[in-house]
Amino acid sequence: MDDKTIRSYGEQALRDEAQAILDQIALLDDNFEKAVDMMYHCQGKIIVTGVGKSGHVGAKIAATLASTGTPAFYINPLDVYHGDLGVMTDKDVVLALSNSGQTDELLRFIPMVLHMNVPIISITGNPNSLLAKYSNHHITVKVKKEACPLNLAPTSSTTAALAMGDALAIALMQVRHFKPRDFAQFHPGGELGKRLLTTAEDVMRSEDMPIIPKEMHLGEAIIHVSKGKLGLGISLDEDQRVIGLITDGDIRRAMEKWQAEFFNKTVSDIMTTTPKMVTPKTKISEIQRIMHKYKVHTVLVVDKDNHLKGIVDHYACMV
Repeated sequence: MDDKTIRSYGEQALRDEAQAILDQIALLDDNFEKAVDMMYHCQGKIIVTGVGKSGHVGAKIAATLASTGTPAFYINPLDVYHGDLGVMTDKDVVLALSNSGQTDELLRFIPMVLHMNVPIISITGNPNSLLAKYSNHHITVKVKKEACPLNLAPTSSTTAALAMGDALAIALMQVRHFKPRDFAQFHPGGELGKRLLTTAEDVMRSEDMPIIPKEMHLGEAIIHVSKGKLGLGISLDEDQRVIGLITDGDIRRAMEKWQAEFFNKTVSDIMTTTPKMVTPKTKISEIQRIMHKYKVHTVLVVDKDNHLKGIVDHYACMV
């Protein structure tokens, strides 16, 4: 069997599953809206449940909901007979997944849910199934065929169900006006969380800063800028407020411009009097935006009176 044939098998599977997701758009009805509304107004948790492959899909849906502002967790219906039913209250909502809607283990769990007056949202491929009939709102996820060449292994059906779970989560995010900062709070260890939660004071260099007087000759300033290992020098006034900044790039351009006269020039002749400055509480994400917009590699951290507190370079932003 050649590589091209093998690749074609993969391509066909991807086409089948992609089409299965697209086919769900035509099946959406007001039950989707009602389900989102019920989940939005839920005062407890969304308890996602399912058996087998539907259970694996349900676990991922629960994780997505939880990380996007909707408290949720997955429970295996087989475990409710051994104490896990204790996690459910009448303030919760159950989201049940089953392709057939007739899964025996899941159906045995449903009477317990109904007895506790917990509303049910179901996702199945059969709107006439028992699970659908027991549900307050039923979302149909039906596929024409599985990507499996035998049309047996759950492939297109599980992909479509997972996509529908994502659709619910995304709709809830929109309704909640979920913002990047909200996402960061649920992902403090991730890159986005660090960028949105870490501030300038967390990463700034506040000791051994390269301070150079504005009257210093550029020949001497080169030495100070080099020793500082940041490629810059900062000038302060008598009250320790920032009045200017020079970079090694400024120095190189000055040498090209003045040549022999270079060593007669002072820091004040080339310094930038309006360097980019932020406060200690400025988020790393905002600092990265400033660096990108103004094409600078360093910003100064100052208080409300422009007193120098620290320096943040682009390496420090790689949290």
